[in-house]
Amino acid sequence: MADLPYEQIRSALAAQPLFEAKSWRLAPAAWPLTAEQKAELETIGRACLEFHQSLETLYLRSVAGRNLLRNKALIAPWVAEYLDRGKPDDLIRYARSPQNRGAFPPVLRPDLLLTDTGFVMTELDSVPGGIGLTAFLNRLYEPTGSVLGAGDLMLRHFHAGLAALTPTLTNPLIALVVSDEAATYRPEMEWLAHQLQIQGKRVFCLEPEKVFPLGSGLFFDSGGAPEKIDVIYRFFELFDLANIRTAKYFFEAWEAGEVAISPPIRPFQEEKLSFALFHHHLLTDYWLESLGAKTVKLLSQLIPSSWAMDPAPLPPGAVLDGPKVGGRSLTDWRQLAGASQKERDLIIKISGFHETAWGARSVVLGSDCSREEWQAAVDRAVELAPVNLHLLQTYRKPQRIKHRLYREEGGVATVVEADGRLRLCPYYFVIGGQAQLSGALATFCPPDKKIIHGMVDAALLPCVIV
Repeated sequence: MADLPYEQIRSALAAQPLFEAKSWRLAPAAWPLTAEQKAELETIGRACLEFHQSLETLYLRSVAGRNLLRNKALIAPWVAEYLDRGKPDDLIRYARSPQNRGAFPPVLRPDLLLTDTGFVMTELDSVPGGIGLTAFLNRLYEPTGSVLGAGDLMLRHFHAGLAALTPTLTNPLIALVVSDEAATYRPEMEWLAHQLQIQGKRVFCLEPEKVFPLGSGLFFDSGGAPEKIDVIYRFFELFDLANIRTAKYFFEAWEAGEVAISPPIRPFQEEKLSFALFHHHLLTDYWLESLGAKTVKLLSQLIPSSWAMDPAPLPPGAVLDGPKVGGRSLTDWRQLAGASQKERDLIIKISGFHETAWGARSVVLGSDCSREEWQAAVDRAVELAPVNLHLLQTYRKPQRIKHRLYREEGGVATVVEADGRLRLCPYYFVIGGQAQLSGALATFCPPDKKIIHGMVDAALLPCVIV
């Protein structure tokens, strides 16, 4: 596998910034994956889509008060109550609408940590950033080896998944609508739209305010006559709707059948709480029946133990299904505050529908913070529970590994062998009911970083099959 020269990488990124006001470390080579790891990622993609499909069935049966199992009684109205908690009535109505039945996110991106025992999935993002960035890096590093996603596979699959939403149109007009809250990612979406335009596709990156109604449809001004939008790719979280002045027009056009919106307006698909539902002891039989033993085994290995921090009062003698503190079961989530540092190998994060629910903003790792900070995180989770539930998750430490990086000193770049930890984000595009592995972004962080995400001292890399 050949090295990519430092100046070539720096020049390419300078000519086409992919993030607003962000930078990262550069590397001469992409992240290596074995053929076995690629096959494992393909299996994980299928399991992620099956999980979403089963989650939809779970939610809708819970809403309707229907039995969850074929030959055994299991009614769980509390599932819908958890997933709908704190959501506006309109969003709940869209989530349950028959018009949305069978609608899933077109792009699935799990966050996978590489640990000593294999991959661990900490999140499953259905509105992921990094699509344009990964496609750009795939193209940049393609001459150096067998890049995962070579031949602009991410571009082609991204468009194919969205175009399939309007099967009667040969070249639908697709608007990638990026909110101000998500403006950091606008440059990569603009690059993505431009590359697809070069291929003859009608794809435009728009600010929400550029979209306006005419009749029952949605339009934008491309510099001439208004053009009708067929598909909106919604690159903003649902909590952000209140800040988008034109959002009401999106929904009116969608309800009129004039535009497809993807990811669908279904907040239950964007809740981290779904991992707690997967591990919930009352739902074990449902997941086995819905997913099958093989997929349940895989997801059980991937998803760390997770619990919903619901502070509802317990009857005398009852204990919480959760970790122990001082060898004792919890009867109140506030008792987590008394956990020792060793017992605090736990993460607290908000489940969703909140401005801190993305970008690791709400994540608190108990073993990496002071007792006072941990106490504050526990108190916040309990206080916000009536509107925003938090997820408690066991922390699985990423493996310490090496990769070569560039180091620039005095205007000269040299290659150094660096220690670090890895987060791998494979991108699956849902096409024809199948999750297609189309690329993967590796984030290689310094070993002292306990929570891995894009940062100035991390390296962002595509992947190659070796």
